[in-house]
Amino acid sequence: MAEEQQASAGATQKAAPDRAEGTSPHDTVILRSVYVIDGTGAPPYGPADIVIDKGRILHIIDTSDPISLGLMGAFDPVAAYPDARVYDLPGHFVMPGLVDSHAHILGPSQAPSAEYIYKLWLGHGVTTIRDVGSLAGLDFTLSEARRSAANDITAPRIHANAFFGMGAGGEITTAHDAARWVQSIAERGADGVKFFGAAPAAFEAALTEVNKLGLDSACHHAQRRVSQVNAMTSARWGLRSVEHWYGLPEAMFRDRTVQNHAPTYNYSDEPARYASGGPLWLQTAEPGSRPWVETLQELLSLGTTLSPTFNIYIGHRDAARVRNSEWHADFTAPQLWDFFEPSHDSHGSVYGDWGTEQEIPWRRAYTRWMAFVNDYKNMGGRVTVGSDSGFIYKTYGFGLIEEMELFREAGFHPLEVLRSATLASAQLIGLGDEIGSLEPGKRADLVVLTENPLANLKVLYGHGALRYVGGKATRTAAIKYTIKDGVVFDAERLRNDVRHIVAEERERLGP
Repeated sequence: MAEEQQASAGATQKAAPDRAEGTSPHDTVILRSVYVIDGTGAPPYGPADIVIDKGRILHIIDTSDPISLGLMGAFDPVAAYPDARVYDLPGHFVMPGLVDSHAHILGPSQAPSAEYIYKLWLGHGVTTIRDVGSLAGLDFTLSEARRSAANDITAPRIHANAFFGMGAGGEITTAHDAARWVQSIAERGADGVKFFGAAPAAFEAALTEVNKLGLDSACHHAQRRVSQVNAMTSARWGLRSVEHWYGLPEAMFRDRTVQNHAPTYNYSDEPARYASGGPLWLQTAEPGSRPWVETLQELLSLGTTLSPTFNIYIGHRDAARVRNSEWHADFTAPQLWDFFEPSHDSHGSVYGDWGTEQEIPWRRAYTRWMAFVNDYKNMGGRVTVGSDSGFIYKTYGFGLIEEMELFREAGFHPLEVLRSATLASAQLIGLGDEIGSLEPGKRADLVVLTENPLANLKVLYGHGALRYVGGKATRTAAIKYTIKDGVVFDAERLRNDVRHIVAEERERLGP
């Protein structure tokens, strides 16, 4: 819990201003002649016309399909809705809005304002985020969630999970106190609980109450508690999602009960703690072994979701890569950059003396970790795309696209990547009937792109994919419009707003 408290320390974040961008949520909108990637895993189809009315998808008319045309007759959406906003988009692709299953609205030490974070997310097609921990404060997060739901601010939909024990005045250790705390945050309007490890009796009782009330739950199985409660233990108690990788290797231990820590190891030494993660994966079961398969099968039977957040740890296998990501120059605010730089005071800022001997085990660990996640997906398990941006050189929005690329590296087909980033994540937070796929009746959360993202996920990055055209270097950022609840946002305008915010902050704060 200490590192979560450390991450959220400081002044209250600046709330987003009233919305000045986007169309009215009450407008009728027609997207004409688009190719549809529906988010279910089905291949693209089209050209099609999509009709949006009062924030929901009313019709999807596949104009190339005789069956669809037969069902609709000679229906002309433009004639049927003469007052609609019509976007003629031949050659464009439309997919569901992205759902970040592990996100944080963070305080002023990591972002100049909530507006900066929200516009980075929307500018990358993120229409819903699952804030695991509500680290900017539960009241703040719930207030912003209500404002977003009413479309009063330019922001994704916010699903707020409270950090277990926040506001309790001390560590919760009894079953009675755990249940009462869960009841209290449910009464305040929280959507779920984020655990970081807790006294076993309190953890189990809290999960029991969470499930009784129909709330969401997620856990980062911290090493101080993982020998008591690993990922399998909490899954048996009803945990909805295992975050990151913590607790999974320990669930497969058969020839030991604890990680092979050196006698000098100190959990409070954060660089040492991160350095121990790679070797942990190399101490656990081999891919395809009996413990490996047994663990996957039981997690599947329990309905547990994996939210791996591969991207947040890739600096452990190549620190220079994350320090020098192309987007930092224009999109990483100076506050966030200062938080990233090596420091004893900033969570995850551990690369002050990070060397080859730390990186090699992590490179090997990724092979095993990715194999585990891919095997789980292939067995029918739910795997979601989450970013955890705001830490370890990961900038909001960009981190989620990078996570999608890492899913591809893990063996996911591009259609499976998009399904994990849309429908699977929506189902995890209980919104699968409302968002996550393009189907009539669902909320109109969509992304309009100038080209097919299945061919190259890099075109989703806000700074654009690098190409040489006619001997000149150009960048292609394919996300043209982000639509949330039927509100159409110009994605490039949002990204330009972020560029201006970053430039202004650098001018204000100096070098």
